Amino acid sequence: MKIAITGKGGVGKTTLTALIAQVCADQGHEVLAVDADPSPCLAGALGFPDELRARLAPIAEMDDLILERTGAKKGQIGGFFTINPRVDDIPERFSVLHRGVRLLEMGSVETGGSGCICPEAAMLKTLFTNLMFRKDEILLLDMYAGVEHLGRATVDFVDAMLIVVEPTRRSLGTALQIKKLANDIGLNRLYLVGNKVRNEDESAFLKAETPGMPILGFLPADLAVQEADRLGIPVYDHVQSLRVSAENITAQLMKMERDQ
Repeated sequence: MKIAITGKGGVGKTTLTALIAQVCADQGHEVLAVDADPSPCLAGALGFPDELRARLAPIAEMDDLILERTGAKKGQIGGFFTINPRVDDIPERFSVLHRGVRLLEMGSVETGGSGCICPEAAMLKTLFTNLMFRKDEILLLDMYAGVEHLGRATVDFVDAMLIVVEPTRRSLGTALQIKKLANDIGLNRLYLVGNKVRNEDESAFLKAETPGMPILGFLPADLAVQEADRLGIPVYDHVQSLRVSAENITAQLMKMERDQ
């Protein structure tokens, strides 16, 4: 199962990714979590110890590796370079493992837009494609905020996409944008997850206003989430209400994916 998690900035994509990753790992699944945010913070949400976090670096920022694999320097636009570099060793070589979750930081391309043709873009695109063919594991992609990554079609291979929303119209507006762009690249299995939901009125609002996508479940608003961050411990361990909700969301996701 290969799932991308996205949504408006600040809605809790990383929190949901960390929760689902740990739920799946505790159930005995092999899990590869990929942090595709230019400001990676999934390691912190998962509670990776400092010594492991120190070994992580975004692939897109590895100048020597990009030069070795593509034959061109990071940031170079034009000229000749390998557009399908070798990447099969990267997930194991540059990831770290903690409590059953393997974590890889991808980074992002800082130059150019949807038509960017540069060595680091070639590296990331090839790596994303390679991840699609890995078997016997659950792949979770913590995407960066907004919809620009869909314009580059970097997640057009995933089985499904979870769109995290808050009970606000702006958040649902971003979800609608994501739905339209996802459909444009042929990705039609889209699910919503409501986050920071305080009461029945807010969950009812999301159910009533959803832009035509099934809702897998809701994560309750809880100030202990911020407390967990201050203490440097995983939300999964610190906030029981979120852990239980994440277990239910994960079970619902797996059921819906099996039924496809």
